[in-house]
Amino acid sequence: MSETVIRTDDGTFAMINVFDVEPDRQKELAEVMSEGADRFIRHRPGCISVNILTSLDGKRLVYYAQWRSKADIKATMGDPDVQYYRDKAAELAKPDPHAYTVFSVHHPEN
Repeated sequence: MSETVIRTDDGTFAMINVFDVEPDRQKELAEVMSEGADRFIRHRPGCISVNILTSLDGKRLVYYAQWRSKADIKATMGDPDVQYYRDKAAELAKPDPHAYTVFSVHHPEN
């Protein structure tokens, strides 16, 4: 089973898309993003995990996906099934996607 683990220098990439959304549309956006992730994205080569976070004030949704390579992200974004969900999400909210690497991770002392 794959799970989301955030580490430095492991060679993975994160695709983070922050959506500004009207509070009355946040749940619909979350459902669209979750359906696309479940039906298509999680099955794509290089996908490690997909996480969808909703803000408590209802005004944002964060889509956090981990990938093995930038090429895997690019290939996935070119898939017509994925583009359908991307476009559907963009009708509901304003997206701001970017690819990232992990610079540092900090944990409390035990």
